[in-house]
Amino acid sequence: MNAYTLVQKLWNYCNVLRDDGMSYGDYVEQLTYLLFLKMADERAQPPYSVNGRQASIIPAAYAWPSLLSKDGDELFDHYRHCLEALGQLKGTLGLIFGKAQNKFQDPAKLRRLVVDLIDAENWTALGVDVKGDAYEGLLEKNAQDTKSGAGQYFTPRALIQAMVDCIAPKAGETVCDPACGTGGFLFAAFNHVVAREPNLTREQKRFLKEEAFTGYELVQATARVCAMNLLLHGIGSEKSVPVKVTDALAADPGARYDVVLANPPFGKKSSTVIVGEDGRATSEKDIVERDDFWATTSNKQLNFVQHIKTLLKIHGPYGPGRCAVVLPDNVLFEGGAGETIRRKLLHECELHTLLRLPTGLFYAQGVKANVLFFDKKPASETPWTKKLWIYDLRTNKHFTLKTNPLKREDLDEFVALFNPANRQVRKPTWSAEAPEGNLGRWRAYEYSELVARDKASLDIFWLKDESLADSDNLPPPDVIAQEIVEDLEAALEQFRLIAGDLAGGGASA
Repeated sequence: MNAYTLVQKLWNYCNVLRDDGMSYGDYVEQLTYLLFLKMADERAQPPYSVNGRQASIIPAAYAWPSLLSKDGDELFDHYRHCLEALGQLKGTLGLIFGKAQNKFQDPAKLRRLVVDLIDAENWTALGVDVKGDAYEGLLEKNAQDTKSGAGQYFTPRALIQAMVDCIAPKAGETVCDPACGTGGFLFAAFNHVVAREPNLTREQKRFLKEEAFTGYELVQATARVCAMNLLLHGIGSEKSVPVKVTDALAADPGARYDVVLANPPFGKKSSTVIVGEDGRATSEKDIVERDDFWATTSNKQLNFVQHIKTLLKIHGPYGPGRCAVVLPDNVLFEGGAGETIRRKLLHECELHTLLRLPTGLFYAQGVKANVLFFDKKPASETPWTKKLWIYDLRTNKHFTLKTNPLKREDLDEFVALFNPANRQVRKPTWSAEAPEGNLGRWRAYEYSELVARDKASLDIFWLKDESLADSDNLPPPDVIAQEIVEDLEAALEQFRLIAGDLAGGGASA
């Protein structure tokens, strides 16, 4: 069975469950519980156990056979009891089953999912590409359901692949995603290493599976889906899953990594609403204060930039720690702490590449984003950034989530110009001497030019928007409409933030 067939088989049944009021997200979560129980049972039997059946990670009272042996209300009650009991355990079981709830309404539909769909497959025997791609397909379908809100965790796979191809993780390196969502960056990095280094030693394979990857995720429900996603892709084990449920920004974890790949959550500021004894609500900004940060701010993305700087090693087996991170436009031009952080980043790290992303890539509306690539460096009196190379994939580019989604080949030119094999050898496609109409999307700016700009802004563009000058070049009406929606959404988000700040200031005054 291929991944597409498996996705269709599982997804068709989801449509049946929706009649019971179960959302896509709930369905994926219930699948996660049941798939884990089934795979744990398979691994406890030959040929995976050495001498016949070995002890399963799941206590026998809650293991897969206990579900198969029951039906009707008895199965329904037992399943609920299993989730509660397993959620109280520590380690991987606690991560997968923590706060788990039975979302089924009809015992017969639960029985059918257990017996007809999940038990009918030998999941452990399926190829990693099949079961991993199948689960990933379910996550993507879930992200496409705008009502679920799951799209905020989903980075376009074409963009992830291009970022990983540029960073080029290698065997023996450690990779971290401090806002890992459902784990897309981690398994893409894993696949990159496996595809390019087929002759790994047994120890290298063990390291790759059990130690190379670490993800941090704030939301328990997302973390459990991530843990299952990684397991199905061959990362971690039933006894050790490299996902930590915690607020990554709260403190320096102490660990240092060779590679960081991330798309931190969108949204400029976070706040905690506190209701006093008199019933009045006040809003407290979640300002992160850390000794290892360059500046104190409540802007989440700016804090993630600083956090990533801390997470990177200065010296790794293949050079300095390196990162690729998706960040919204405000990180490029915001004053105050934003300016301080940009100037520090340019001086203390080597910020070598910026990819300006087009609109229409993300399920969260109104997002204009970029990918920043930088390396961590040791202390120096002279700035480490010599040139910042910028690739403009935004001007005169129009993508939509459904009719014209971003594909990996849309990023081929950027990856080739990035030149992962030898980043020191780069040639611009834009030239000051070229005649008008120069469409070169790739050019470099000297450090002196960058720090001389107002607030050291990195929000730089040079191509003429053709649609403004020539009505014949206008994109299709649906794309224009979508871009208008995104611009309005972005404006609304800014007004919400301003209103929130004013309300917070007024309430606490």
